[in-house]
Amino acid sequence: MNKNRFSDVECTAIYRAIYERRDMRHFLSDPVAPEILTRLLDAAHHAPSVGFMQPWRFIRISCPDLRKAIHGLVEQERLSTAQALNEREDEFMKLKVEGIMECPVVLVAALCEQRDQYVFGRRTLPEMDLASLACAIQNMWLAARAEGLGLGWVSMFEPEALKKLLNMPEDSRPFAILCLGHVEQFYEKPMLEQQHWEERKNINTLLFENTWNTPCP
Repeated sequence: MNKNRFSDVECTAIYRAIYERRDMRHFLSDPVAPEILTRLLDAAHHAPSVGFMQPWRFIRISCPDLRKAIHGLVEQERLSTAQALNEREDEFMKLKVEGIMECPVVLVAALCEQRDQYVFGRRTLPEMDLASLACAIQNMWLAARAEGLGLGWVSMFEPEALKKLLNMPEDSRPFAILCLGHVEQFYEKPMLEQQHWEERKNINTLLFENTWNTPCP
C-alpha cells in the first residue's frame, strides 16, 4: 500500500478531469463567479516552473473594445492560416476555432519580461520558460473542467500585434488567448477529432525505448 497515494475516489476524479478536458469553442453567456475564477488562477499559479521562475502573467480582458480588437487579430490570422493550408482551406474555414466574443471571461496568458535573468534549468533549454507557462495553463484547464467550466486555447494571432495592443514590455511575449466560461455540454471527443480533422495517434507509435524508433514493449 502506497501511503502517498490519493484515495480511489480522488484518483478517479483526477483522471476524469484529464480525459474529459476539452478545448472548448462554444460558450454560454452566464458569468463566472469571482471566487471560481480566483481558484482557477491560483491553480495556474501553483504549476511547476523551471528554477521556480514562475514566468506566467495573465491579463484579464474586461474592455469590450479591446476584446473586439483581439478578435480582429484572431480573425486576420484565421484567414491567413486557411490560405496556408492550401487544399484544406475550405475544410478549415468550416471549423469554429474560437469563442472570444461569446465567452464571459477572456484571459491572455503571457511570458514575463526580463526572463534572461533566470538561468537555472534554462542555460541549454531557454524555452523551458514556455514549458512552465504551458503547465500553468494546463493546471487552469483541468481545474476548470473539475469546476464544470469550459476553457479554449486560442493560438492564432500575431504575437507582436497583440503585444502592442496590450502595451506589454518589449521582452515579454503573449502566448495564448484563453476563453473561459460555462458550456451547454462538453464535446464527447476533442472537437477536431469529432470533425475528422485529425485522429488521436496510437500511443504505442509514440513510445520508444533507449533509442529513437525502437519500440517499447
